[in-house]
Amino acid sequence: MWKGAVSFGMVTIPIHLYAATENKNVTLRQVHESDGGRIKYKRFCTADGEEVPYGEIAKGYELSDGQMVVLTDSDLSELPLPSSQSIDVLEFVPLEAIDPIYFDRSYYLEPQKAATKPYVLLRDSLHKSGHVAIAKVALRQRESLALLRVYNDVLVLTTVLWPDEVRTPDFPFLSEETPQVRAQEMTMAGSLIESLSEPVFEPSKYQDSYREALESLIQSKIAGKKTTTPPSAKEDEEEVSDLMSALRASVSAAKKTREPSGSGKTAAKGTKKAAGSTRGKAAATDEQATDEQAEEKPAEKRTRTRRPAKGA
Repeated sequence: MWKGAVSFGMVTIPIHLYAATENKNVTLRQVHESDGGRIKYKRFCTADGEEVPYGEIAKGYELSDGQMVVLTDSDLSELPLPSSQSIDVLEFVPLEAIDPIYFDRSYYLEPQKAATKPYVLLRDSLHKSGHVAIAKVALRQRESLALLRVYNDVLVLTTVLWPDEVRTPDFPFLSEETPQVRAQEMTMAGSLIESLSEPVFEPSKYQDSYREALESLIQSKIAGKKTTTPPSAKEDEEEVSDLMSALRASVSAAKKTREPSGSGKTAAKGTKKAAGSTRGKAAATDEQATDEQAEEKPAEKRTRTRRPAKGA
């Protein structure tokens, strides 16, 4: 959820922004056909062949000669962006003045508490005028043009492509002599359009036939118990094995470096003391790990039963 404000003139409307659309495509994963195991990809550096942790990945702009301009998060954070919490209205234009080819993605705007009146004022004014508002907004670290319009009594923000993002058609037939179309052909084409015309667009009349067929195929395989349980990932097992080997080697090396030169009794005391120290460090480490986990994870409800109150 994005929280900000619509600003036009001296009026500010605090709002929440929600995605107005969702992808309903059936998600299919790449798997090994023989056993259903998921295909896993790793990030490797082409220069040294090493796997690169996500935290070490930056963005780069490649030049025509193969040189790379590396851009870090710090570099990008210094670029000028409008307030990420503001939708700044620039002007108002008729909706039909904007070709749909510029439309990108739409979001619903919900007024925050105490902002309903100015929200309704802008909504009803736009509806009455037949205009839409052209605005600028920063979403996902990118400045976008957008338009504000009314849809089902709700203000909708639709991001708009920049002019240089829309390609100019350059097809050979556009520069050739235009074929002559006979009047009779134009009349017949007009009749066909008229016979298939409807007063309004009703999207509920249409279905995604491919998606429905794919869902039916999946359900039939489930009903016929044609499923498979993928084997455990070997990479994870190898990582655990490597970790155990490293720990054993570390313990062995630590024992050799701590072997005493004196009596066994002194050594035992030293070992006992060291063990106690190790337990203390381990306990401290466990506490630190628990604190870090508590910061990373949301609070969980306690399951302990509380002592009943007096008089209950």
